[in-house]
Amino acid sequence: MSKKNELNDDEQLEDSNSINTKIDQTAIINMLLQRKEKRTLDSDTMISESQERILDSLTKGIEYEATVDESDLFLRKHVSEKLPMVVMYVDLVGSTDITLRLPEEKVAVIISSFAQEMAISIKQHNGFALKFVGDAVIGYFIDVSTLLAADKAIECAKNMIVIMEKGINPILNQHDYPDLYIKIGIDFGMNMIVRYGSDKKKSHVDILGPAMNMAAKIQNMAKPQQILIGADVYKKIHPTTQKNFKKKMSQVQKGY
Repeated sequence: MSKKNELNDDEQLEDSNSINTKIDQTAIINMLLQRKEKRTLDSDTMISESQERILDSLTKGIEYEATVDESDLFLRKHVSEKLPMVVMYVDLVGSTDITLRLPEEKVAVIISSFAQEMAISIKQHNGFALKFVGDAVIGYFIDVSTLLAADKAIECAKNMIVIMEKGINPILNQHDYPDLYIKIGIDFGMNMIVRYGSDKKKSHVDILGPAMNMAAKIQNMAKPQQILIGADVYKKIHPTTQKNFKKKMSQVQKGY
């Protein structure tokens, strides 16, 4: 177990605050407060809207908006800073098999629909969609409180599972597409924002940090339609939510 994991909750918060003294926290907090809060939708509405988008995509070839522009803008304002983030890694299960079994046009619809719906869910829970990597979507949550960020990430992940099961798959089945399943890994930590190049507007920006790597590793251990979270995330979520998780692997992650 690392020294960080041996700290109690108060010590962890104190440790994060000491790291953050180098960051203009006031500017970040003001930016987050000014950011337009996404709509909070009930489950039935989220499912209905998802089904409508998927149906349009299947029958009319309509591509809908799910970009990473908002994340890109945020990151460019904080290049070379370390920020506390809850990182989410969402992977589409069995994408290799799907690619081998289905025609190219169906594969394109499946991958695009999955990625866009996951990105929309992240934004609806006031997170940022960082990027699409093959058959995976990476997002992150940052708030005026890391506790709020962790709770939003968990709610988002739970919503993704519901959307897949009750929103996307029923529509896909009606049009002779296979069911889709996802695996989700979530971790928390300090992450460095890096710009690859001197152009402040066009050079690629990304996030580097242990949480990015750990979220991917945790996701890889998950089963289809399962959410796995790191111990640091578990300590930050609401006690009621904690009860839904059980220990999966010693001091590595917890499963939902």
